[in-house]
Amino acid sequence: MNAPNRRRVAIGVVQYGVGLAALGWLLARVEVARLTGLVSVVETPVAVALLAVTGLGLVARFYTWHVLIDRIQRTALATAAGIDLVVNFVNQLLPSRLTGRAAAPLVIRGRTGMGYSEAVAVAGVHTGLYAVLYGIGAVAGLALVAGQVSAGLLVVLALATGLYLAAGGFVLLAGTNMALADRTVGTLGGLLDRIPAVGGRLAARVRSLPEFTTDSAGWFRTLSSEPRVVLPYAAGFVVALVVAPGARVWLLLDAFGAGFEPALALPLYLLVAYSVTLLPITPGGIGISEASATAVFVALGVPAGVIVPVVFVDRFLGVYLPALAGWYPSVGLDVSGLVAD
Repeated sequence: MNAPNRRRVAIGVVQYGVGLAALGWLLARVEVARLTGLVSVVETPVAVALLAVTGLGLVARFYTWHVLIDRIQRTALATAAGIDLVVNFVNQLLPSRLTGRAAAPLVIRGRTGMGYSEAVAVAGVHTGLYAVLYGIGAVAGLALVAGQVSAGLLVVLALATGLYLAAGGFVLLAGTNMALADRTVGTLGGLLDRIPAVGGRLAARVRSLPEFTTDSAGWFRTLSSEPRVVLPYAAGFVVALVVAPGARVWLLLDAFGAGFEPALALPLYLLVAYSVTLLPITPGGIGISEASATAVFVALGVPAGVIVPVVFVDRFLGVYLPALAGWYPSVGLDVSGLVAD
């Protein structure tokens, strides 16, 4: 076996190993036996509605990638679905959603074959729009929970919400304002230069970023400013992150014998309750998100014995199950092709 083939086999072994390890890690945390017991009490019409709402949310998520990629080159929705699933899978392995999204350009390039600069533009715009839209919704939710949750929890939620807005705003501004991007990269490079031994190499890597952002700037401005791109993206976001989770949790609360009023505010409470996934505490926000959401809804008057299984099922259907599905397409990526320029 020649060296390239050995390298390809080694990469495949590592990919499968990481995938299987992550698969087992996630399955251990979703407690399949407990989930089965909870779902068994849900009547068939409600279960069908839950699956339908979850499917709608997934398609809407796929669409947010599709509308951006398709503006640059014609792409099937199935390809966008694979990209979303892989990025979501990576998000469960690394702390913070933004950390996981750093791999998105490589995933896009590997799945579509588009140039790296275009892939960076797509990933950047998706990240920026996602963060800004999420932050806006979380601000509304934060206003609703103010005075109803503890001061400590309110501070944490406000910090996470602020990070969403700051991160999204910076990404969109840097992608359209090259002077700002250059100054930021220059400052960061200067700081890295002071690190002993590896600082010089790290600084050189960072200073090479303006070449990519310059090449990507045209597409970045196009994708982030054209109404025919931004408006469909926003519609997909609302369905995926507002309508689908809100409907799913409402159905679960009703199935477990607890109502929620006002129902229209439920998605906003969920946005702010789950906003802690951005904080680099646990990979994909596992554990911390469930605890945050439980604390928020208990403070709103939902019994702990009801909201715990509701949050558990909601996270499983909306996050963990798609993440597990993303393992398989992630194995199909040719890493050696991605790292080559």
